Amino acid sequence: QVQLVESGGGLVQAGGSLRLSCAAHGRSLSIKTMAWYRQAPGKQRELVASITKGGSANYIDSVKGRFTISRDNAKNTVYLQMNSLKREDTALYYCHTVNYFSDYWGQGTQVTVSS
Repeated sequence: QVQLVESGGGLVQAGGSLRLSCAAHGRSLSIKTMAWYRQAPGKQRELVASITKGGSANYIDSVKGRFTISRDNAKNTVYLQMNSLKREDTALYYCHTVNYFSDYWGQGTQVTVSS
């Protein structure tokens, strides 16, 4: 079993910044890739960014140059630094990982960007 605990969401004005954190807790963790997804009202959940254990990162086009994903393997924690936030970034952000072929999701943290 893996528990993903997220923090860092909130309300911010357009152009502002937020940093999300997600810590994985459990026994015998064998986590490779960690990722952030988001889901806006009325839309499908989408992959925002992912990062391998070795630090290789991928992003959706809409956040490239604004968001940075990073991780601390010793702490089993992944971060998402979000800069130059736009209204369209408003969504519930979820942390995701796979451990021994099972999917795990965080509870979600709300990010709201106001104009």
